[in-house]
Amino acid sequence: MISASAVGPEPDTSSPSLPHPLLPDLTSVAASAAGDQGFELVDLQVLTHLRPMTVQIQIRRASGEDVTLDDCAGFSGPMGDAIEASSLLSEAYVLEISSPGIGDLLQSDRDFQTFKGFPVEVSFEDGDGHSQTLAGSLLDRNADHLEINIKGRIKRIPRTAVSNVRLTSPTS
Repeated sequence: MISASAVGPEPDTSSPSLPHPLLPDLTSVAASAAGDQGFELVDLQVLTHLRPMTVQIQIRRASGEDVTLDDCAGFSGPMGDAIEASSLLSEAYVLEISSPGIGDLLQSDRDFQTFKGFPVEVSFEDGDGHSQTLAGSLLDRNADHLEINIKGRIKRIPRTAVSNVRLTSPTS
């Protein structure tokens, strides 16, 4: 994960924490600012229990390219300006801009290419509509199916039946 931080205005003691109803407005401001800079908003969290409060924003490039530290640092200024212009936050805050990094869920084609051979857990629905989970090594994913190696046996699962694919730790 890549991140950059900035600090907002001086404290205003009249508002000790961010009310939950501001999250949709703040998310809208962040999504608009991200779009203006060629990014997509992935996530926004406000940690009001911290002093000063922290606004965490995760972005990704609309083009699918990697987000760099320079991207995060460069977006920090326009994002801070957008928050200030919105007048949504009246107390001091720390602005953290980061990329989402890779979680344990595989989603994009790039994730599946990168983690070929890694141990995964696949949740899917079998032909009878029952939920199943299998663990094995990721072999391939294409338009039609997902393949995993389970102790030397290859299991093909229709891609439409797969709910999620999660990276796991190897077991001995």
